[in-house]
Amino acid sequence: MSENDDQQTTEVRTYFVRGRNALVARADFSQIYVDYYLHLADCGMAVEPEVAEFAKAALAAVTLHAASRPRNERVAWTVNFQQPLLNVFAAGDNPAGAVVANVFTENVRESAQNFFYADTIRGDAQPRRSVVDFEGSDFFAAVERYYAHSEQRLARFFHYGDDDYVLVSAQPDCDLDWLAGLDAEAIRKLDQTETLALLEQREFRFECGCNQSRMMRAVLPTFRHNPEALFEGEEVIRISCPRCGARHVITRESLEAFEKSEAGTAS
Repeated sequence: MSENDDQQTTEVRTYFVRGRNALVARADFSQIYVDYYLHLADCGMAVEPEVAEFAKAALAAVTLHAASRPRNERVAWTVNFQQPLLNVFAAGDNPAGAVVANVFTENVRESAQNFFYADTIRGDAQPRRSVVDFEGSDFFAAVERYYAHSEQRLARFFHYGDDDYVLVSAQPDCDLDWLAGLDAEAIRKLDQTETLALLEQREFRFECGCNQSRMMRAVLPTFRHNPEALFEGEEVIRISCPRCGARHVITRESLEAFEKSEAGTAS
C-alpha cells in the first residue's frame, strides 16, 4: 500500500473520436502541480519558474501518454535540451497510477543535438528503448516528434486553458488531415463538432515511490565493494533520488543492518 493512498488524484478521461479514428486524452493538472510544488518544498529544493515549467509540461505529457496506453505499461522519459542546458526526467506508472517529473540543471552533457530517450515496459516483458533527436525547447513538441518517429503515428498536444491539457493521437485508419489541421479553437469545440465515445477514466497522482529501503538497496553494491569510499570516513551519507530529487540520509549503522537483512532474505 502506498503511503500516499489518501492523496487526492487527478482524473484523466480518454475518448474515441468516431469517424476520425483518433484517441483523445484530457485532464486538469492543478492537483498534480500542487503536489509537485509541495514535493519541492518538502525536499527544500529551489527551482526557477522557467525550469519548473519544463517539469509541469513533462507531468502533463507523460500522464496523458500513460492514460492512452495499456494498463500494464510503465514509461520513463529522459529528455536532454541544449538550450537551455538541462535534462528533464518524467515517468508514468499505469499499474500504480503514479507519475513523477524532475529537472536537472547540473552536470548535463553538452551535445550538438537534443535527445529524447524513452524506456517502455509492458507487464513482465523486457524494457524497450527508443532514442529520437529533436529541435527547439518545447517539451510537448519533443514528445510529438517521439510519437512520429518512434511510435510512428501522429500525436498532438493542446493547452485547453489554465492547467487543462489535451492529447489527440492517431489510431489505425485515422483521418490524418483532420488531426493535422486541429487548432486550439477546434479542440475547445470538439465535443460539439465530433462524436466522442468515453473509453476510460483513470486516476493518477504525483508520486515517485522512492523510500529509504530502495535508496539503501541502490548503494548496497558499492557499500559491499568499498564501504570506506562510500562513506569517506563519515557515519552518514546524503543521497538524492535520481527520479524526483528527494534527499535521503543513510547512516552506516542502518546500511550495515540492511545488508544483514538482505543476506538473510537471500539465504
